[in-house]
Amino acid sequence: MAYNNDFQRKMYSGNWKCSKCDSNINELPFEPDESRIDQLLCGNCHKEKRNSFGGGERERRPFGGGRSFGGGEQREMHQGNWKCSQCNSSITELPFEPDPSRVNQLLCRNCHRERKQSFGGGGRDSGGGGRFQR
Repeated sequence: MAYNNDFQRKMYSGNWKCSKCDSNINELPFEPDESRIDQLLCGNCHKEKRNSFGGGERERRPFGGGRSFGGGEQREMHQGNWKCSQCNSSITELPFEPDPSRVNQLLCRNCHRERKQSFGGGGRDSGGGGRFQR
């Protein structure tokens, strides 16, 4: 995420349309990718979509924010027939619907874990604290 010198989020101005409700979008907290302009959401539609994943307002957490899927909630899995871009092993299930234009960048669980650890990202098994280690 981009920030200015006062540590405020940098906003990008433009003339876009929400892909869901067709309302005008004049400002975004990111520079939109030209190939995905047709997928932009206004603030209200984004909030509605985000809340539909968890059934309500999500709890704000410092440094990392997302929901945990280990405590009883089942994450929706998507079935398919893909190949890992690193080791060429078969991938039959993903916790997200892959972007068709990026299926050549998918990683299997093992390659994803190795890549994450090589960037210093800890996980449950590594004992690391991710990007925010002391």
